[in-house]
Amino acid sequence: MTDNTERVDTMRRGFLKLTGAVAGAAAFGGVASARNGRAPGPKEDEVLVGVSVTADDIEQEVAQYVPGNAEVVHSNESLSYVAVRFPSEAADVARENFLEAVTKKEKIKYAEANATYETQLAPNDPQFSSQYAPQQVRSDEAWDTTLGDSSVTIAVVDTGAQYDHPDLQGNYKSDPGRDFADGDSDPYPDVPSDEYHGTHVSGCASAVVDNGTGVSGQSNSSLINGRSLDESGSGSTADIADAIQWAADQGADVINLSLGGGGYTSTMKNAVSYADDNGALVVAAAGNDGTSSVSYPAAYSEAMAVSAVDSNENLASFSQYGSSVEICAPGVNVLSTTTEARGSYEELSGTSMATPVTSGVAGLALAAWPSLTNTELRDHLKATAADIGLSSDEQGSGQADAYAAVTTEPGSGDGGDGGGGGGGSGDSTSGSVDGSLSGYYDYDDYSWSWNYSSPSRVVVELDGPSDADFDLYVNTGTTQNASPSNYDYRSYTADSQESITIDDPDTSTDMQIDVDSYSGSGSYTLTITEYQ
Repeated sequence: MTDNTERVDTMRRGFLKLTGAVAGAAAFGGVASARNGRAPGPKEDEVLVGVSVTADDIEQEVAQYVPGNAEVVHSNESLSYVAVRFPSEAADVARENFLEAVTKKEKIKYAEANATYETQLAPNDPQFSSQYAPQQVRSDEAWDTTLGDSSVTIAVVDTGAQYDHPDLQGNYKSDPGRDFADGDSDPYPDVPSDEYHGTHVSGCASAVVDNGTGVSGQSNSSLINGRSLDESGSGSTADIADAIQWAADQGADVINLSLGGGGYTSTMKNAVSYADDNGALVVAAAGNDGTSSVSYPAAYSEAMAVSAVDSNENLASFSQYGSSVEICAPGVNVLSTTTEARGSYEELSGTSMATPVTSGVAGLALAAWPSLTNTELRDHLKATAADIGLSSDEQGSGQADAYAAVTTEPGSGDGGDGGGGGGGSGDSTSGSVDGSLSGYYDYDDYSWSWNYSSPSRVVVELDGPSDADFDLYVNTGTTQNASPSNYDYRSYTADSQESITIDDPDTSTDMQIDVDSYSGSGSYTLTITEYQ
């Protein structure tokens, strides 16, 4: 797809949170020296007592009420409070009794637990304040939980990438990828001044966070690049499909597809299905034509389609939208890495930028919840997405929210406030049937009665013989049997491992399923899983 790649020289003002300490010549005035045994860090065994400034001696004012198993360990004259430490073996009730009793005393203003606060990381990357995407999806808040994990791999299927860029080399693997456009082992740009898209996409996802250089991506996930597009940003179905398959074989957890167009093709569909079947979350750009349906490969049910919003959380004027959109992310004037030949950093716009922002958030979520499958990760990202007030066709389940994704227990139903549906509650139910087909002329038809009134997703999977070619066809919203000539959804790879994913399926009638032998015979298992 064609990105709106015009460089913007005037940086947008970022939404950086101010977390620095208040400066002042008397910043430490009135603070008593720390007593022996009062170590830095959390102090959960302490109670802070505020004393009226009318007291002659704030320590003595409090000390007279302190029980024998506790002691005054610190005071601050300027702020007029005293810290009282209880022995670690003291029961909570002793502290609670003291809190209640001391607040009734004259000149005692308040008493409270010495609560623990944690840092809100503002990374030392010097251009972070010129960014808005990490802040808008709350990656900066998520970084207090995790910066990401190198065991999580994001594959960028794109143009080549300058993997030795100072702000990328720390996250690119030592074997950075493959070049499917040129047919060699090196995905480095052929002409760095012209080929910048993959470098920018890489940085949106995983420019090294907190390395004192340039910008921050969303996560410190590992990166690999499958170069399948040339300097102009164009590539063939075969090169892209090969790169997707390669990325899946490398064990990529997330495969980023900031590309589109060309319509439905079986080759690309099979590549995306292959990646999905092999455990990768495929994240794809909705497209930049501004139309009401998303481009392929984002339109495949196995891919997670991403629309773009701007810094005001409005749908980007160029972003495609529609019922296939599952999530949105910043994609207008996004500052990220570019080749050093182009100046190292630049702002670009497109759903190509929103997609890797989402992929980077997915990397953070996997770092926090490493046991998630790709299906569970997809549902978790949607369940924790933030409703930003757009229609479901524009935002899907909402804007990617890194903080909610890393702090919300998957399947708990407690995270995010997405308004577009599709995240589900995390509950699921499934059923399976075994059968066999005798040859290319044979088929079996099934009907599936829905367990949930409004499932967020249904996955139909076929596990057939390795030496045969069985295909899968599905109809919804009708009582007509599915077949190779009459279907709403199909999966027909070159083997008998087929999978169809349907978001928000039509449950007005039973689902109709056809298992068809294209060639060969043997036994199979058909499994249907509904997600609430």
